[in-house]
Amino acid sequence: MTHKGRIVFAVALTTLGLGLTACNDGEDSATTQESPSASAPASPDPSSESPSADAGDDDAAPAGDVAAPGTEVKIGDRAVLPFTYGTDKKGTIAVTVTAIEKGAEADMAAFGDKAKGMTPYYIRMKVENVGGTDLSYASLKLRGKLEGGGPTGVILVGDIPDKCDSESAPRDFTTKGASFETCSLSATKTDPIAAASFEEGDAYRDSPVLWTS
Repeated sequence: MTHKGRIVFAVALTTLGLGLTACNDGEDSATTQESPSASAPASPDPSSESPSADAGDDDAAPAGDVAAPGTEVKIGDRAVLPFTYGTDKKGTIAVTVTAIEKGAEADMAAFGDKAKGMTPYYIRMKVENVGGTDLSYASLKLRGKLEGGGPTGVILVGDIPDKCDSESAPRDFTTKGASFETCSLSATKTDPIAAASFEEGDAYRDSPVLWTS
């Protein structure tokens, strides 16, 4: 399953055309400000002790295996993370960023004039079910970061078909070892994107896990 067509550019403080809507449904004011982390879903059960407590299940990875907030790993390395999707899906996943690929400005043409001057980047990843809980149909987005971890100033929710397809977990993503591959779309008008950022949940919102080259 892919998710297409909902894109917000924080740098423009407006929503693109093509019938697209902002991340905050019901708010379509052009003055609504976004930040690169503002739309990251918060954990409904935040823990003040350690991020491993968010996994919350007997089958979850042991605390020592879960990447702490602020961890930096290399592209190609695997990071084990607590994960919550919606109100009823919770567990532990492992994410391996396999590549951060630079696209062409022309790839953004379908998004209209507001995308001019923006260079897309394709964050490709493998997602594994570590905890063995039911995470079927869940989706994960990583955000692009500039060198040093700075924000791009652009928030994208969607994909570019055949270039970067955002896939949801399959129906059988319910057991330990199940995996799927997906892609997160990011873009910048300034410096190149040099890292991918996991910002899901309160513990990681201000101290994300970063994959760098």
